[in-house]
Amino acid sequence: MWEEQLKIYDAIVAKCPRFERKGKSMIYTSANGHMFTLLNKAGEIGVRFSKDVQEKYIKAFESSIYKSYGSVMKGYVLIPNHMLTDLDKMAELFNESYDYVMSLEPK
Repeated sequence: MWEEQLKIYDAIVAKCPRFERKGKSMIYTSANGHMFTLLNKAGEIGVRFSKDVQEKYIKAFESSIYKSYGSVMKGYVLIPNHMLTDLDKMAELFNESYDYVMSLEPK
């Protein structure tokens, strides 16, 4: 399961030339000093957005907040598995998240 999710995650990131996947055991993307996507040990993908966008997407995706290693990840939306088949749409969400963290103060 986790290996399959990693392949999907990597396929999404491959469609996004502005950033690359990081991590060996904890898989993530980051920019401007901020993480913005995660693949947790349960094989769930979370994507970070502003609070308003997070609330909008939780409703639109019929999803929830994202948890990783037992912690609520502030600003992250859990991406439902049924959405992972549309890699182009997922790349749009990853790029939207990248643009969001690039608008934040660098860490």
